[in-house]
Amino acid sequence: MGDRLVELLKCFTLRARVFQTGPLCHSARFDREEGIGYIHLLQQGRLRVAAPTHPQLQFDEPTLFLYMNPTTHHLKPLDVDVEMVCASFEFGSGLNNPLARALPEVVVIPLSDIPALEQALSLLFVEASAHHCGQQAILDRMMEVIIVLVLRDLMDRHRLQVGLLAGLADNRLARAINALHAQPAQDWTLESLAQEAGMSRARFAYHFREVVGSTPGAYLAEWRLTVAQSLLRQGRPVQYVADVVGYASASALSRSFRSHTGQSPREWLKALNRPAV
Repeated sequence: MGDRLVELLKCFTLRARVFQTGPLCHSARFDREEGIGYIHLLQQGRLRVAAPTHPQLQFDEPTLFLYMNPTTHHLKPLDVDVEMVCASFEFGSGLNNPLARALPEVVVIPLSDIPALEQALSLLFVEASAHHCGQQAILDRMMEVIIVLVLRDLMDRHRLQVGLLAGLADNRLARAINALHAQPAQDWTLESLAQEAGMSRARFAYHFREVVGSTPGAYLAEWRLTVAQSLLRQGRPVQYVADVVGYASASALSRSFRSHTGQSPREWLKALNRPAV
């Protein structure tokens, strides 16, 4: 099977910024900020986490927890020896990223339960404890790698039951999803997607909706809009974007864009680039 994440990583730019390494001596609060997610690695000690979107959590062993969507949350160390590495990240900020809808409010995985990350985490913790030239850049890039490894682990270990990553974890559905990700302009039908998956039309339609959480047609329409947003953000002309994502004309793309976002492509770009107050 091809790389299940390659088209997502092409479409959405992942940028991480490590801001905490070492002891967490005091409580820390992180306010919801549009387009910003957080990943926290508890290296040692005990920690309590509170957020309005989920029940209070307490970690008594090394643990990774990740907020893909903007979420206000509060960290409270319960020991004097709490050690953490924390980072904020953007993953296609301002775009209709299907991963944001695919993940729960918070992803929690004990470090002992993710052996695939053992080497990457070991290198990260060593770099975080050192003070060498270029440390910030290295830590940021390593955290981006860890986020991608977490997404891979969620698929490979079948940790999610519904959503895009659950669909990509299913070998049959992944073939169809990869195909429409790679070729959004193709005239995909339920029959042709079912053929990619090696399933009957009825079985594919039912299974796709049960696992991914939407119909194949609705997902394809959203993916085309997502790719269109990404290309528009890169400065591509509307007609070029319409050709790439499978619309007959720029006006057809604009109509679809307005029906999904309430704005024309140019209005959306203007709002996206408007400086925050």
